[in-house]
Amino acid sequence: MIIWAFNLLILATGILIAGLINPKWILFWWENKEPNRIFIVGFSLALYMGAAILFGEGNRQNEPLSQVVQKDTIVIQKNESPSDLVRD
Repeated sequence: MIIWAFNLLILATGILIAGLINPKWILFWWENKEPNRIFIVGFSLALYMGAAILFGEGNRQNEPLSQVVQKDTIVIQKNESPSDLVRD
């Protein structure tokens, strides 16, 4: 989830930079009215907030990114089924 947060952050930065240079590059389907930079800023802000939430949830649920990168093996977590939790 942390890697997705970084990817979303890079995407939001790219959209913001390209949209501030020329808004028609991002909002190419707007033919009736002139695209506005405020929509680009709002959209990229929403993506930044999504990336921050993804990063925070990834840090809260999993181990930190530095420990994930240092591991050489793939970790598979075994989920318990509901029948394993019931004792007779």
